[in-house]
Amino acid sequence: MNAAARVVVDLLNTRAHSTVEDTLAATTPGDLELARAVRSDLLALLADPTDAAHDWAAFTGRVAGVEFREDFSTPGHVRTVLTAGDPYVGEVVLAVADLVRAGDWSRIRLCANAPCAHAFYDTTRSRTRRWHSYEICGNRTNVAAYRARTT
Repeated sequence: MNAAARVVVDLLNTRAHSTVEDTLAATTPGDLELARAVRSDLLALLADPTDAAHDWAAFTGRVAGVEFREDFSTPGHVRTVLTAGDPYVGEVVLAVADLVRAGDWSRIRLCANAPCAHAFYDTTRSRTRRWHSYEICGNRTNVAAYRARTT
């Protein structure tokens, strides 16, 4: 998984899901309320891709206070530097932008096992992975479907 995907997946998995409590306060050094709102916007994008235009607009409005500039001070290298806004949210914004530019945003998924809903990055070539862990959620889902068919 690339660094941008790791930032987004880590943020999404700070929410309370399955047997995990909300850990955002322990992992976010910046504005906790803004980070929660950004996380909610990203979850909305994943939960209902049909309303993506509205959700992207909400995300864009939420992070409008984050500003960057390009730093060319090192010969042959360009570095994006945060000039305004929360540093943690700025890191998330850069990660989301990298994923969208690379066409990899659709690889960020929520586990198809509804009680789990763990976020993950789909590394399969066909982009069809459904569970964050086949051994745990995939197996449980398949066993439950088998038992439903045979009883």
